[in-house]
Amino acid sequence: MTTIDLSTPETPATSLSAPTPTRDPPSRRPLDWKAETERFALLGAWLLLIAVFGMLMPDSFLSWRNFSTMFGSQAVLVVLTLALLVPLTSGDFDLSGASVLTMSTMLIAVLNVREGWPIVPVILVALASGAVIGAVNAVFVLYFRIHSLIVTLGIGTFVNGLILWVSQSQTISGISMDLVSWVIINRFLGIPLAFFYALLLAGILWYVLEFTIPGRKLLFVGRGREVSRLNGIAVDRVRAASFITSGLIAAFGGVLYAGMTGSADPLSGLSLLLPAFAAAFLGATTISPGRFNPFGAVIAVYFLVTGITGLTMLGADAYVQNLFYGGALVIAVALSQLVRNRQPQDFS
Repeated sequence: MTTIDLSTPETPATSLSAPTPTRDPPSRRPLDWKAETERFALLGAWLLLIAVFGMLMPDSFLSWRNFSTMFGSQAVLVVLTLALLVPLTSGDFDLSGASVLTMSTMLIAVLNVREGWPIVPVILVALASGAVIGAVNAVFVLYFRIHSLIVTLGIGTFVNGLILWVSQSQTISGISMDLVSWVIINRFLGIPLAFFYALLLAGILWYVLEFTIPGRKLLFVGRGREVSRLNGIAVDRVRAASFITSGLIAAFGGVLYAGMTGSADPLSGLSLLLPAFAAAFLGATTISPGRFNPFGAVIAVYFLVTGITGLTMLGADAYVQNLFYGGALVIAVALSQLVRNRQPQDFS
């Protein structure tokens, strides 16, 4: 019997396995130009301001000496702004920040100059004073349930009285040159080290807020305290930590201020409060719009300082500084509210 082979060499065997589906390459999200413009608008405005003053005063304004002076001299304002930013993130105000800074500076002067203490223990005492004042703010705000505006305004005024008492209403000069050297005399790229201390602090705060559990809790509490409480976050503990951290950072600003001036004036540091709040709110409109953020605050500080420096070099009167800072604060708060879609400010 002849066997017929039905298979043909032209017809290969067919695999019974299911065909492997091909995956389309992941599609990239289109770039949101509106959001990116909003993020970097303040940075662009700062560069535009530099360009305008540079065209008007190319020799003096665009000199590296001018920029190094601006960067170094405003490091204290940057640190104070970062100090205020911490409780603002949790939904609280700290109006005692400038007073804490001045107290820290005065303690350094009194203990180092009058009492002859070494500079390192004096700095530790100054930093501790800021943490203590922050803890006092937290006790009155959280235990007695008093609004943070009222408490910190009262504590700040009380601290101002202590400063006048401790200093006998006098300026104290002659602070250790070791501190002065490591704040303003020693430089990197021609810029005083104080600027890099402030920049490092901004980087640390940014990392804490973005990548650590305490930082995320602080953000959640600022967004909604009741929701945070229902999700198991110890809201009062987070707020207390924000006040203490704010006092500690403000005291560090006082250390830098003492190193920059080599002296302590009982009133000079108090004038930094309004510019610091203006920079904090203006910084909330850039980098991370709608949220207080460290690098936005740094850009805001130098945007404001660039404007004032340029106007001063053009011959503007001294009152322009108050006009600039006061107007900037109101405009910054208005802009931050627009970014937040005009949500009401709830600082209860």
